[in-house]
Formats: sequence, C-alpha cells, structure tokens
Amino acid sequence: MSTSQNMSKAERRDAARAEALSLQKKQQAREKTTRLITLGLLGALVIFLGVVVWFIVQEGQKSTMERVDRFPAGVVEETGIAVGASGAAGERTEDAPRLDVYVDYMCPICGQFEQTNGASIDELRESGEVDLVIHPVAILDRVSQGTEYSTRAASAAAWVADQAPEAFEAYNDLLFANQPPENTGGLTNAQLGDLAEQAGASSDVAGGIASGEAEREFSEWVTAVTADVQTKDFFGGTPTVLIDGEKFQDWQTVGNLTQAISQAG
Repeated sequence: MSTSQNMSKAERRDAARAEALSLQKKQQAREKTTRLITLGLLGALVIFLGVVVWFIVQEGQKSTMERVDRFPAGVVEETGIAVGASGAAGERTEDAPRLDVYVDYMCPICGQFEQTNGASIDELRESGEVDLVIHPVAILDRVSQGTEYSTRAASAAAWVADQAPEAFEAYNDLLFANQPPENTGGLTNAQLGDLAEQAGASSDVAGGIASGEAEREFSEWVTAVTADVQTKDFFGGTPTVLIDGEKFQDWQTVGNLTQAISQAG
C-alpha cells in the first residue's frame, strides 16, 4: 500500500495544508522577487529620465555659440574672422580702430558695400590703420532656390580661413566679384572651390570645398553666428558695419567710411 493510503484522514489533511503553505510561500517569494526587480527597473528608469532631463536643461541653458563643435582657426570672439595687413585670416592689427563687417555673400547690398568701400578698406588694412574683422552670416538661404548658398559660401570662407589663412582676403574679394543674383541657385560647391584655388589656396583645400567637406565642418558655426547676431540690438541686416563697436550706416558715399575710421583712430 502507498504511504498516503497508510495516512489517517487527519494526517492527509495536515500534509495537504503543509503542501499548500509551501506553495504559498514559494508564490510569495516569487512575487517579492518580481516586486524587487520591478522596483529596481523603475528606479533605474527614474534615474535615466532624470539624467536625460538634466542633460536637456543643461543644453537648453547653453548659448547658441556654446553648441558649436568646430570653429575656424583664429576666430575672433567666436563670430568673426580677423584679417591682417597681409590679408591673412587670424591676424590682428593692434592699436588701430576695429572695423567689424557682417556680410552675406548673396546679399546685393553687401556687394554694393564691397564695391564702394573695398579698396579703401584694403588700403587702411595694409597700412595698419584698421583692425578688420569679417563676420560671414547666412541670412539669405531662402532666396537661393533651396541650395542654401549663403551657408555654403560662408562655410567655404571659414574653411579657407582655417585651412589656407593666407588666401582669405583674396577669397573674400572673389566671392563678391562673382556674387550670384538673388533667387538663383548661386555658385556650385565646385565653383566655390575653383575660386579658392584662384585666391591662392591649394587644390586640396579647394577640393574640400568642392566635396562639401567645408559645409559639413562649418555650417553649424555659420548657423550659430547668424542666430547670435540676430539677437544683437545693433544688427539691422546685412551689411552691418561697426567702428569700435559703434554702428556706422553712412557708408554709401566713397570716403565716408575712411574718414570715420581715421577719426576713430
């Protein structure tokens, strides 16, 4: 006979109760383990979400320029490219009035500014009478048929300043000499690269513009400079001209800008 058959009714009842209690304890242990795992996962999720929120808050508190990963070599105050007496980017002219010019390479009024004042600015720069800082911005991407010409041209200028600084001023001049009209696609990257080579940059530097590498490297910087300047009280579109930090608007007549710089000096 089996053991259960030898057990009395009371013993069988006690055994059943013991087995049920054992099963209950096992179930409770499983539930406790599940609760601990769940609480652990929820805790980890809360911590993760807290880190994400903290990161978002920290990023949101950063200024536009603090989000930029790559600046051109020799950049001035994060937004401008200094041009020295030799025409090289990154060179400063000490003890001279500072001339800041915010330009968009598709802006026709910037082209007029260059035609009216480019030669006299070059003379002052070469003679050490002005500390020139050019700020390439991209206000007019919307009028380049979707090619974002302003951003591409400004990025190319930043690339030349970074990779071939000695060619920067010549490249800046060529961008205006070959300025495309508004509401066109502008110059291609290959054409922008050709202009860099004409300015004296190497074929490798020109190739970086033609391939789009220049835009990939510096479009973030151009976008940040553009966003940053539009928060400034002095900015009224391109060109914006500052002499020692003071806005100068009467540049349409040849000689006015030169006179104002000389008086500042």
